[in-house]
Amino acid sequence: MAEHNKLGEKGEQLAIDFLIKNDYKILEKNYCYLKAEVDIIAQKEEVLAVVEVKTRSTDYFGNPEDFVNPKKIKLLLSAIDYYVIENDLDVEVRFDIIAIIHQKKETKIKHLKDAFLHF
Repeated sequence: MAEHNKLGEKGEQLAIDFLIKNDYKILEKNYCYLKAEVDIIAQKEEVLAVVEVKTRSTDYFGNPEDFVNPKKIKLLLSAIDYYVIENDLDVEVRFDIIAIIHQKKETKIKHLKDAFLHF
């Protein structure tokens, strides 16, 4: 497995652990719909959090959250629309980014709630 794939998997597990520690219930991991893949779908109270995880080993080229582009956002929107209808959910939907910089000696996790409002 390529090193960046290992880092991505590690980041997703760190994000899941972070969400669970903060009272989220993990509903789905790597949920796929057409060409979209949603890293994590979690729920806390009446909020369905659609979480895109971005993990980097350095911020030299920018913050991890800066790598979520409009095309990815559009794919996530279509996937979660389908998910909510398919599961007949009556919840508030929020799109979050968990940005992780994972270096050998230190890991920084930033949870950006309603992250797509800024695009």
